Amino acid sequence: MDRSNNHILNRIFVGNTFKELLKKQINKIYFTFVKRFLIDPEGKTNQEIISEIYEVIRDQYRNEYFYKNTILNILLLNQHDLKKTTAISEIPIAKSKADFILINGKAVVYEIKTELDNFDRLDSQLNDYYKAFNKVCVVTSESNYTIVSKKLENTPVGIYLLTNKTQLKIKKKPIEDNSKLNLSTMFKILRKSEFESIIKDNYVNLPQVTQFQYYRACQKLFCELPIDIAYKFLLRELKKRNKIDIVEFLRVPYELKFLIYNSQFNKTEYLQLNCFLNNKFGG
Repeated sequence: MDRSNNHILNRIFVGNTFKELLKKQINKIYFTFVKRFLIDPEGKTNQEIISEIYEVIRDQYRNEYFYKNTILNILLLNQHDLKKTTAISEIPIAKSKADFILINGKAVVYEIKTELDNFDRLDSQLNDYYKAFNKVCVVTSESNYTIVSKKLENTPVGIYLLTNKTQLKIKKKPIEDNSKLNLSTMFKILRKSEFESIIKDNYVNLPQVTQFQYYRACQKLFCELPIDIAYKFLLRELKKRNKIDIVEFLRVPYELKFLIYNSQFNKTEYLQLNCFLNNKFGG
C-alpha cells in the first residue's frame, strides 16, 4: 500500500476528523477514503460506511488504532467493569509515550508493536514505563511473535498476541516489578489538580511558596512519600480520568469505541454522533 493511502488510513479514526464530520457531516479525509477504497457507497448510512472502512483496515493495514480499539473492546469492555476500570492512552512517561494503560486496583501498560512497526526503541520504552508502573506488556502480531518472545524471554514483561483472526491471546503473563519505580517520573505524569489532591491527603496543607517555586515544592513533597504510598495515590488519581457516560458509550459501534472513549463526549456530541451514523453517506 502506497504512502498516500497509508496517510489516509492513519487519519480516518482521529479525533479531529470525527469532530469535523459531526459538525459538517463530511470531511475531506473521510470522503477521499470512501471514494478510493469502497465500492458503491451511495445510499449506505455512515454507520455502514464506517464498518466497511474498518474492514479495510482490519484486512489490509492493521495500524495502531486497530490494535488500540481491539484492546479496549476485549480487555476493558469484555473483561473489566467500565465503572471500576479506566483506560488511558498516550501518557508521556520519561522520554516515551505509553500506548495504552488499564487501571483498576492495579495498572498495566500495554506497548503496541504492530506488523508495521520496528523494535528500535522497545528497550528504552519498556525501561521508561517501569519508572512509573510496575506491570508492562507488549501487544504484537503473529508475524512479530518470535522476535518479541526471544527479546523478552528473561524479563518481567508480558506478551499479548493479536492473532490474524483478531483474537487477543496472552502468551506470557507480566510479572510485577517495583524495582525501577521512580518518584520524580511518577510525579511528572500527574496534572496540577491531581498532585495537589495527593499532597493534601498526605500533608494536609499545600506548600506556601511563590508561584515560581510551587511546582518544585509540590514535587519535593511527593518525592518524600514512601514509594508504595506514592504509587497507590498515582493510580487513584489516574483512575479518575476518562469519565464517560456509560449508557451512551455502550451504544457506540464497535469500530469507534476507542476513538469515542478518549474523546469524552457530552450529551450533545453523542446526539451529533447518532445523527451522523444514521444519515446516508454524503447526505
